[in-house]
Amino acid sequence: MSLKTLIIRTAASWTNRQILQWQKTAVADQQQIMASLLAKAKDTAFGKDHEFRSINGYGAFTKQIPLRDYEELRPYIDRVTHGERDVLWPGKPRYFAKTSGTTSGVKYIPISDDSMPNHLNTARTAMLNYFHEKGSAAVFGGKVMFLSGSPTLDSKGGVPTGRLSGIVNHEVPSWIKTNQLPSFHTNCIEDWEQKVDAIVEETIHQDMRLISGIPPWVQMYYEKVLARTGKETLLEVFPNFSLFMYGGVNYEPYRSKLEELLGGRIDSIETYPASEGFIAFQDKMCHEGLLLNTRSGIFFEFIPIEKAFDAQPERISLQDVELGKDYALVINNNAGLWAYNIGDCVRFTSLKPYRVIVSGRVKHYISAFGEHVIGKEVEEAMNIAAASAAASIVEFTVAPQVHPADGSLPYHEWLVEFGQTPKNMEEFARILDIEMRRQNIYYNDLIEGNILQPLKVRVLSQDAFRTYMKAEGKLGGQNKVPRLSNDRKIADVLMYYIQGLL
Repeated sequence: MSLKTLIIRTAASWTNRQILQWQKTAVADQQQIMASLLAKAKDTAFGKDHEFRSINGYGAFTKQIPLRDYEELRPYIDRVTHGERDVLWPGKPRYFAKTSGTTSGVKYIPISDDSMPNHLNTARTAMLNYFHEKGSAAVFGGKVMFLSGSPTLDSKGGVPTGRLSGIVNHEVPSWIKTNQLPSFHTNCIEDWEQKVDAIVEETIHQDMRLISGIPPWVQMYYEKVLARTGKETLLEVFPNFSLFMYGGVNYEPYRSKLEELLGGRIDSIETYPASEGFIAFQDKMCHEGLLLNTRSGIFFEFIPIEKAFDAQPERISLQDVELGKDYALVINNNAGLWAYNIGDCVRFTSLKPYRVIVSGRVKHYISAFGEHVIGKEVEEAMNIAAASAAASIVEFTVAPQVHPADGSLPYHEWLVEFGQTPKNMEEFARILDIEMRRQNIYYNDLIEGNILQPLKVRVLSQDAFRTYMKAEGKLGGQNKVPRLSNDRKIADVLMYYIQGLL
């Protein structure tokens, strides 16, 4: 056993013991984090404006620190981006993570010296815990690859600024860097297709063992490797490839296609990273849900999803959440985000310990008729329908059709790019509709009440979504197509791909 392997195995055992300990103290840890955040930020501009010194419990916390989205927090963030110190958090940020918003344009999310360990250590914890569970650290006997955004950074108010995945490239610890691909030069290529081509050339002759990235862009990499090598499956090219780490989207709609390209099934670890913080990670291969990161500088709050659009929605702390309910996720962190609604919807699958799944985006839903369909519902329905039809899905999105051209009843329109198309499309659509009605009683009532007609499936041409994302300037990196929209901005463009006009 090499010294490096021995060190990793020792660290993995210690990490697992730590996880088991903080699973038991999650509520107490959250209370302590709330208190420490308030104490450290009490003399910032935000802390003075909201009288942090007088907050003596969670009730006062919710009264004195109102819920905010980016636009509502923006006056403070603008002061930080103009170079002012001690605004949201003591000092100045270490980085700004640059993200795109639908209404806010470019958003600048602060990352501080205090919050950087949350992003790095959680990823490390997830890997080391996997090694402990697996009983092997063989992954680090070869190369590891992280498909990410460019590490090239700009400056905003004197603060280095870029995509989170690019920022993390500057912070990768030395024990991983020696095994890491792609090279820094290749990672800096801005054009995603050129970048993936260059990554293929760098990796096809390497002993790849771990690959990490968002599933649709990993799929592009797999396809290009096979096209370049002429091999049938990826495991022929990389026989020691044994671990896939992913986050950002649900893996299940992509699983069948990725495993077909792989030539089998390998271990996978799901993570839940965001620019605002590393929220959760998969701690057990055999359990559904991701372990909430309750001891890492983030104080979590939750809004019952049915109240998420109220003027002053109810907020609850971890100790009051319930199993199986959907909540809008709110975070307070040690970079200066306060009562910040990140826009994600989570559902608890376990309370001992606290595990969650991402059930959708709060703003990505369909409720044109009061049905409030969320991402988790359409993904589960699609998985069941695809399995029943022996079909595979490349990508899909759903939008309402409120005013059909033929004057018929409105319906939900599913725009789907198939890897393997169902032999009987009508039967596929019927099963899809049945599953949606089973999961969402409001949708079912609308169908039974003849307010909506059953959903319709539109089959898109090959590479429709990639072409669309490229045209939008969002190909690759952390970009992904919304599963749901409450309008037709995306759907109306994608309709051209059915007609073959683009």
